[in-house]
Amino acid sequence: MSAGHNNRHSYDGVVAAAPVTVPYERFSRESAHWWIGHALRELGKGAGVTAKEIDGLSVSSFSLFPDTAVGLTQHFGLSPRWLDHVPMGGASGVVALRRAARAVQAGDAEIVACLAGDTNHVNSFRNMLTSFSRFSQDAAYPYGSGGPNGSFALLTRAYMNTYGATRGDFGRLCVAQRENALTFPHALMKKPLSLDQYMDARAIAEPIHLFDCVMPCAGAEGFLVMRESAAQAQNLPYVRILSTIERHNAFPDDPIQLRGGWAMDKDELWAMAGVAPDTIDFLQTYDDYPVISMMQIEDLGFCAKGEAKDFVRSHDLTNGGSFPHNTSGGQLSVGQAGAAGGYLGLVEAIRQLTGEALGKQVKHAKLAAISGFGMINYDRGVCTAAAILASGGVDG
Repeated sequence: MSAGHNNRHSYDGVVAAAPVTVPYERFSRESAHWWIGHALRELGKGAGVTAKEIDGLSVSSFSLFPDTAVGLTQHFGLSPRWLDHVPMGGASGVVALRRAARAVQAGDAEIVACLAGDTNHVNSFRNMLTSFSRFSQDAAYPYGSGGPNGSFALLTRAYMNTYGATRGDFGRLCVAQRENALTFPHALMKKPLSLDQYMDARAIAEPIHLFDCVMPCAGAEGFLVMRESAAQAQNLPYVRILSTIERHNAFPDDPIQLRGGWAMDKDELWAMAGVAPDTIDFLQTYDDYPVISMMQIEDLGFCAKGEAKDFVRSHDLTNGGSFPHNTSGGQLSVGQAGAAGGYLGLVEAIRQLTGEALGKQVKHAKLAAISGFGMINYDRGVCTAAAILASGGVDG
């Protein structure tokens, strides 16, 4: 358990609301500014707030360069008194949420727009990889390796060898997520996926095969953070923040990544929320590869380390099953819209908890866990975060 968690203030009185998604496209000629701007416009329309009323802004994007959140203030005609740029990939959504919540709680902002979005030109992904990190430039490129598939192949093989997981176990995650995606209107993967199809797919970087990989695309996601009283005054459905955690570069002495920062902080996550893993109605994990979802299931405390294979074998992971997981289909079936992938599960969780799911609604959904993972610097992801959210009427 992390030291000092008992000294943390609760998030009482601060909520998240107004989830928005700008429908994904496989490729786009538009800029990241365009995608993020559309998300901001939809936030304003959906929540009934004006640009002047939004006095806080948090932005995550890979393709915004050379701008950051600062540049967008002028592009969008905003004049925020609180500003944040969160370049943490798959951890960005939860990190943006927790920082915005503290800003509202402290009175530094009244309404914070949290936005993530990226474009995807034909050559966007290759260009992003060339400047992703100094580690990747120095350590991977000289050997002809330019992307995450090689790194995650090593992590996946190590996980399989250590814990006895099989490709079929990963397939159960992917197949369930595809079923969830079939009712989600923004998912780019529209065809059913069987376990046989998953197993027979072509190899990409052994043991990773085609359906283990996310498909880069363009899109944007967003939500608002505000006071509970303000959401009530606007008649906005909202979710309450019971707890959050954030950790970077956890377990640096591990020779290969088999666990993440959640394992260090999960006791704090659950203690602060006042709930236990077995009370959670659904889980959203960051799923750039299925092995990472299995790692999160373990490290968040839903099962013991190394037992995620047994967990996925014994649970129905679809929206109508015993353990709904990645209820929109996750990135593996919706697509990975750059940094917006770090928002996908959180935005979906807000919709599910407010009874406004765009796809199949999880019945009686009152409590959700959302987990983020990002920035594979060279041989491991260095950013981890998680949150427990409750529907507006649930006591933590």
